Amino acid sequence: MKFLTQRAAALILATTMAGSAAAEIVIGVDVSTTGPAAAIGIQTNNAIRLWPATLGGQPARYVVLDDGTDVSRAVKNIRKLTAEDKVDAIVGPNITASALAALDVLAETGTPMVALAASAVIVEPASDPKRAWAFKMPQNDSLMASAIVEDMKKKGYRNVAFIGFADSYGDSWWKEFDAIAGKDLKVVAQERFQRTDASVMGQVLKVMAAKPDAVLIAGSGTPAALPQKTLHERGYKGAIYQTHGIGTLEFLQVGGKDVEGTLFPTGPGVVARELPDSNPVKPVALAFADKYEAQYGANTLTQFAGDAYGAWMLLDSAVTRALKTGAKPGTPEFRKALRDALENTRDLIVPNGVLNISAQNHQGFDERARVMGVVRDGKFGYAGQN
Repeated sequence: MKFLTQRAAALILATTMAGSAAAEIVIGVDVSTTGPAAAIGIQTNNAIRLWPATLGGQPARYVVLDDGTDVSRAVKNIRKLTAEDKVDAIVGPNITASALAALDVLAETGTPMVALAASAVIVEPASDPKRAWAFKMPQNDSLMASAIVEDMKKKGYRNVAFIGFADSYGDSWWKEFDAIAGKDLKVVAQERFQRTDASVMGQVLKVMAAKPDAVLIAGSGTPAALPQKTLHERGYKGAIYQTHGIGTLEFLQVGGKDVEGTLFPTGPGVVARELPDSNPVKPVALAFADKYEAQYGANTLTQFAGDAYGAWMLLDSAVTRALKTGAKPGTPEFRKALRDALENTRDLIVPNGVLNISAQNHQGFDERARVMGVVRDGKFGYAGQN
């Protein structure tokens, strides 16, 4: 409430300073700050608190709602944001299932969405009319899966196993990992678990019986620590990889010593201070790291925070261009102009990569959006560039 009051005061001041001709941009945000995905949502919300009070040079108002990691509630939130708050765009949700459920609302209302969930199915196939309004910040699973497979091959691993969520996140990762790994590696086991499971002993025993050189755990947040802790408990000595979905401080706390040495692909922003100066994203990533950690403390920056701030940078760029069409915020014409501007974003550097969005690609990152990370001394560290 304190944050909302401060934001409202800042926006009133901005509006007063800008004069009566200023056009207010309204952005709706749906995130999971409670429920199973709360660790992700809290990191997201931390970054949203750092968003400037303008977009495209005009006053901006942000309406932030919590969906409790519940798909039906997320859809209800998005309907409220579009019908009652008349938002110009949506940021979030940060869970794939909720982002997918929002697609119908986007198409019905003609509202662009910048999702904070990872799976490519949110924006693919690009030819789907509903997905014409959907964009997303996190890297596609295929981009991150290829980084993992390249690292596995470089280290000489031949037999690998997979343990993933039994949901759309795990499905997407299995599809991409199996397609890429199957070309050069042998996937000797594939197991699934629920985010809310208290034990994965059965799955781990089956994986270990297959004697893999390395295991990929495809989960996010704190639930992703459970298979890794169980593997260590049963004496597994091979390499363990995770996805970029582990990027929460709570994962490190829950995992403890059992997640030391974990290898994972990540956006450059997470390890900004360790990047080589030759990395083209480093200046922007480092600037955000300084801004974020000045507010929340050293070593608090995560992938999710970088994605959320990148969403503001993307909207700021797109709003600037949409306003030049003459369309007025709060109208269907402006939402369409904003959608078109998002789709024509070129060479925009954000904390986790460089965006080049097109009608065929509503995500927009390339290999500059990934580096290999490692859990070192209880922190997310830089392991090297693929």
